[in-house]
Amino acid sequence: MNIVEIISKKRDNHELSAEEIGWFIQAYTAGEVADYQASALLMAIYINGMSRRETVDLTLAMVASGETLDLHDTLDFVVDKHSSGGVGDKTTLVVLPLVAACGVPVAKMSGRGLGYSGGTLDKMEAISGWTSNLPIDQIKKQVTDIGLVLAGQTASLAPADGKLYALRDVTGTVGCMPLIASSIMSKKLAAGSDAIVLDVKIGSGAFIKTLEDGRRLAEIMVNIGKDAGRKTVAVLSDMNQPLGHAAGNGLETHEAILALKNDPATPADFWEHCLKIGSHMLVLAGKADGLEAAEALLTEARDSGAALEKFKQMVAAQQGDISQIDDPSTLPQAGYMADVVATQAGTIQSMDTEMLGWTVVYLGGGRAQKTDEIDPAVGFVMPVRVGDKISKGERIATVYAKNQAGYERAKKSILNSIKIGPDEVDPLPHFYGVVE
Repeated sequence: MNIVEIISKKRDNHELSAEEIGWFIQAYTAGEVADYQASALLMAIYINGMSRRETVDLTLAMVASGETLDLHDTLDFVVDKHSSGGVGDKTTLVVLPLVAACGVPVAKMSGRGLGYSGGTLDKMEAISGWTSNLPIDQIKKQVTDIGLVLAGQTASLAPADGKLYALRDVTGTVGCMPLIASSIMSKKLAAGSDAIVLDVKIGSGAFIKTLEDGRRLAEIMVNIGKDAGRKTVAVLSDMNQPLGHAAGNGLETHEAILALKNDPATPADFWEHCLKIGSHMLVLAGKADGLEAAEALLTEARDSGAALEKFKQMVAAQQGDISQIDDPSTLPQAGYMADVVATQAGTIQSMDTEMLGWTVVYLGGGRAQKTDEIDPAVGFVMPVRVGDKISKGERIATVYAKNQAGYERAKKSILNSIKIGPDEVDPLPHFYGVVE
């Protein structure tokens, strides 16, 4: 094989063979193809795209670049979920124990936040002592023993993805549907799950801004899963406003615990979202005949306390302090707390959800660089929604900051993110459809 010939072939908009794709991934992972050559190929793919067959071959080659996790020596069927990211998305913390409490094992490998999109591991690390750094043998033992594990992505799984993503990040080739889809699905397939539910976020607070692009990405990923022999479904969900009320790692963990406890303060949209994602997981696993039956099972798992107990088991197995689950007020507390109030009366017309996400970053609750330290105590709680009528002086949000200066900056950002006007506006939909 010759990398120059492969680059030229894709540059001229011809399909690459499975052998060419597999050779490139193996050679680049091994350091035998230079970054500048890989960059040229990525740009050719960005410009000309890839066929369904090419995209599947790329994904499977990335899976084969490292180890894979096989849980079938002790488990018959394992489900997983993936979210494309957003503001306030703490769904994994609730859905995983709900599904596990219904008797369906869940082994999930999650990532950290970068930019304005929060990471699941960062949220969980608001719990003292909890660790995601698990060796593969512990992952297998834990999911076998308690039916639930939430671990960090190991470097040995799909290492080609890590190298290629780092290159895409600095060559302007991140926003390419086949490359996005293969990146996500290579990690899911390498983690060994039999069924995958994809939560594709769409809107101002998501990486995918339009419904058309979201549906296209969902279709590509579902096709990859199908062609790889995995049961796969994608849910298209709204991110034109934060999910739930809380944004910020400790605050989101607190809100997730409230949901598992069936606390009346749980935001209705957040619980509805958890039910939708969890129900698809149960249906794919054959645990329920339909979504309505699945929702009943998940609600019972919450109401009986079984899901909360499953969450505690996972936290304890990963060295976390379960006393903070019993009393979430002991989670990290910010040094300064104050409200942001409306400067005029009217109806909330829209939100710049990406700006709201960056507000958490500026407070210290997210990363602008991978090496940034995160403060788990900061963030905001925003109970208002698009379409709500609001009076002048009424609370829009409560900010949790390190100090008054941090609060003042967050207050300005939040007020600039919320558009209030005289026109009546319909509430936003939670979901835009399903691809399966």
